Amino acid sequence: MPYSWITPPPQKADDTTSCELHLWPYQSLHARGYVRFIGVTALLIALPLLSFAGSLVFWGLLPFLLLALFGLKYALDRNRRDAQLIEVLTLDIKEARLQRRNANGSQQDWHCNRYWVTVELHTSDGPVPNYVTLRGAGREVEIGAFLSEEERKALYDELKRVF
Repeated sequence: MPYSWITPPPQKADDTTSCELHLWPYQSLHARGYVRFIGVTALLIALPLLSFAGSLVFWGLLPFLLLALFGLKYALDRNRRDAQLIEVLTLDIKEARLQRRNANGSQQDWHCNRYWVTVELHTSDGPVPNYVTLRGAGREVEIGAFLSEEERKALYDELKRVF
């Protein structure tokens, strides 16, 4: 799951330890797979090009094939940069704090008295199915909107148990 408890939540209702949850978007293409994909694509582009080696057609096709390869690399890099966000939910004895660090470096913060926080699951009236929000201090904030539908359900159940 693309979220984990860094410090686990308390098991008993009267336990006063703090806990921390990190959430991030799922990335199916890891660094090793990225290198392999670019390498295999370059090889597959180069194989047909080799039949034209030593001719003017080779030099005519080469810039366009290199442009396609670098365009693919740019698109994958841009996608990876845009997915570099993290949400951190910190719960201590008195306060719940949610921080979201966006891919562009900006940060959004929300905090509330832990006693007044309510966890809500919007099954159909949110921007995505099973939309999870935290409500408190006069605001309602989303949490884990980038997770899959099943992951948001599991997150809701965990947050409901913790709060």
